[in-house]
Amino acid sequence: MLTYDEALAYLEAHINLEVLPPRSPGVARSLDRMRALMDALGDPHRAYPSLHLTGTNGKGSTARILSALLAAQGLSVATYTSPHLERINERWAWNLEAVSDAAFAETISALADIEPLVGAPERRGAEHSAFSHFELLTAGAFRWFADVAVDAAVVEVGLGGTWDATNVVDGDVAVVTNVAVDHAEYLGPTRHDIATEKAGIVKPNSTLVLGETDPGLAAIFRSAGAARVIERYEDFGCEENRPAVGGRMLDLRTPHFAYRDVYLPLHGAHQGDNAALALAAAEAFFDGPLGEDVVNEAFAAVTVPGRLEVVGRRPLTLLDGAHNPAGAAVLADALAEEFPVERGRILVVGMLAGRDPIEMLEALDAREARLVLACVPPSPRALPADEIARAAASLGVEAEAGGSVPSTVNRALALADEDEQVVITGSLYVVGAARTALVT
Repeated sequence: MLTYDEALAYLEAHINLEVLPPRSPGVARSLDRMRALMDALGDPHRAYPSLHLTGTNGKGSTARILSALLAAQGLSVATYTSPHLERINERWAWNLEAVSDAAFAETISALADIEPLVGAPERRGAEHSAFSHFELLTAGAFRWFADVAVDAAVVEVGLGGTWDATNVVDGDVAVVTNVAVDHAEYLGPTRHDIATEKAGIVKPNSTLVLGETDPGLAAIFRSAGAARVIERYEDFGCEENRPAVGGRMLDLRTPHFAYRDVYLPLHGAHQGDNAALALAAAEAFFDGPLGEDVVNEAFAAVTVPGRLEVVGRRPLTLLDGAHNPAGAAVLADALAEEFPVERGRILVVGMLAGRDPIEMLEALDAREARLVLACVPPSPRALPADEIARAAASLGVEAEAGGSVPSTVNRALALADEDEQVVITGSLYVVGAARTALVT
């Protein structure tokens, strides 16, 4: 059996689209590889019902809230999410606890034994003869979930929907958070293209819980073939959403019940929308309301690392994985409401290639900052720090180009007064590296 480090090395030897630059030669758009691999494993993804999530932003938070609701209802719950912040184990969770190193290595070892016997059907004899990094991770997750005999799996799409490796599952419930322009090089240049790609997770006989409210985009999802569609505003929503100490106080409406004064220990009004979506999805899965005690218990225990997470107090230090303009705008709104600038704010920002740094900085309201410190995410796709610094300077903001995430974070903390803010954002790679330096 492989050791944990050997399992990681085995995965890293496969094509990883998360670290390849846009438009690089990679894996063809097909589910044939995954279907062949799942067949060889005995179709473990069919051993339990699934709730399948897609969307541009909010998937990770919604998945964690939904998993907490299912667990509070007494189920044994698996959660598959991506990417990770600090360790790859975070992607596979059982009752919101990451897989152990030993179980992870054992599962990857089984895949390593099977892979040469399966092959990738449309690539036999081709240059790339192996499965992708994400396909193997996804197959491993489904196998491990079956091994621990979960009652349900919350499965987050990696990218898009139709051709994502997770789309071998037939989700009893399909959940869509929202649609914005992101990963256009893979999914298409318009929101219509992206919505069409994401609608591929909707299967016959499923219930679609739809968070996107744009009429033109909602129509794409409605026509995808679900047996039932539950829509934000019409069927569910967050009716009241007030800041509270350490989080939000919510009034939530679903097709089955009105939940009043529910405390959610997450920052940002957008988390109220994610909570309403997750609650509607949980009710769709059970086809009925959840008890108020169950909802209160589940929400009170929710944590979402790296999403407007407070990791220091003097100076106030916040992490948020706002990695696209829509997410950056949501972060800016949340900061304005819950953490308004009183003395000064230092932004630590790092991005991946393909982002327009001016667009991102404008979405972040960077002009509100007294200083922007640009850093280099730990990724081969990192955007050079000096490009970000020049973009900030063009907006009239004082800026410096730094180096690694830890060194830039340390400089920000050294420069900040105790009553100022340090906000670290721009890429999940940045947030993960900063969290490792500051929390663990």
